[in-house]
Amino acid sequence: MTQIPKAALYYSPTSVWSAVARLAIEEKGYGKDELDLRIVDLGKGENYNPTYLRLNPQGMSLPTVPVLVVPYENSLTDGVESRYKALVDTTPIVEFLDKSRSALSHTHTTSTAPAPALTPATIEATTLARSIIDLLHAERANPNTLRYVNARDDKSLRVLAHELLPSMQDRSHTLSDYLAQAGNGSLRVSEKVKKLWMDKLDAINVILAVFAEADKPESELSDQAKAHRVAFFKTARQAWETNLTEVLTQLSKEMVGPYTLGDQMSIADLHLAGWLTRVVKLAGGSASDDGSAVAKKLEEHIGGGFVLPKDFATEQARRENTKAEKQTKIGAFWNAMGERESWKKVYGDGLF
Repeated sequence: MTQIPKAALYYSPTSVWSAVARLAIEEKGYGKDELDLRIVDLGKGENYNPTYLRLNPQGMSLPTVPVLVVPYENSLTDGVESRYKALVDTTPIVEFLDKSRSALSHTHTTSTAPAPALTPATIEATTLARSIIDLLHAERANPNTLRYVNARDDKSLRVLAHELLPSMQDRSHTLSDYLAQAGNGSLRVSEKVKKLWMDKLDAINVILAVFAEADKPESELSDQAKAHRVAFFKTARQAWETNLTEVLTQLSKEMVGPYTLGDQMSIADLHLAGWLTRVVKLAGGSASDDGSAVAKKLEEHIGGGFVLPKDFATEQARRENTKAEKQTKIGAFWNAMGERESWKKVYGDGLF
């Protein structure tokens, strides 16, 4: 019997977008033996390893996780050497996972779990789902930016620096080593890869310069260090108080509730679940919080009087025409996702 080549998901257990792919795998009912799961240690900079970068067919433009490596369909026959392609962005990865396991697919599956269709069935719903997915992946909504600038005063900066400094130093050292090896000829890579490493190293070192002196009061900083800290806080305020406010406001307007398109889960909800869980974690939330608590923590962490609109009534309340207090769509979504086995599986050990 011919052994069917398996797809492989390269992911990080604490990556926002890796979580989206993992949620898709659980929602679609893939069996444990149908996908190889391979961990990439972001803290050690393994996503910038030359071997890992070769998975990216777009010239190393997206050196991140997840990456899904899948066999070509016409390679699944006797006497044909298996060939693979790499999907290097979360959106096509989730779309592939959705379409590759269904009642109509030809996937060689060993799982007997249901394979619900997550792709919207109408043009209108597809347009709305795409709008929400694009919003969540826009730079102004970048959850990783929010993580690295999650401090707007000296006290919170010290806490953030103590949390992130070790892993960022490890990544800086890894990139510096790669560049040194490329410089002395012991590691042969393209100029494009070298530039990628230099750009990433520069970006890390800008934040490291602030974190390295986070324990110092402002009065002990050099003029340059003061300027760096001021710029950091300005970026943090822009990310949390302006950009995130705009994103959450737009989400509240576009979502139907409790899921993005209404009562049925869609592909857009996977993206929102991963993104929102990271933002809630950064705002001090936990897996045990209900939707109301999550909405309150988001509002308080953003500050500036920001309030999520309470404009969602449950289907039962609408049907019974009751005067039950409405809730935020973000809170309703949080409650709905928290009941799903996929969310419990991915976040069972806590938020990340």
